[in-house]
Amino acid sequence: MQRITTKLLQPVEWQAKARCAEVDPEIFFPERGGSSKAARAVCSQCEVRSQCLEYALNNKEQFGIWGGTSERERRRLRKERTMRRLRAVS
Repeated sequence: MQRITTKLLQPVEWQAKARCAEVDPEIFFPERGGSSKAARAVCSQCEVRSQCLEYALNNKEQFGIWGGTSERERRRLRKERTMRRLRAVS
């Protein structure tokens, strides 16, 4: 069990290249109704944006800006993926 827990707590490889590591993390968690413009600007210049978004989608991140998207946007993307999979199967 210790090995599994340790693995889960270690950073993902792409995170070392993430631009968000260079700025105040608070901008990625704006207050309700607050602006996410600063976070999205950082994400737009990040070389690992797609990996970040995939991580957030796969782990159902509920809070903050990940890969330049809000939770609402990620929920919509997950729903669209599910619908595509269902259409592909039928």
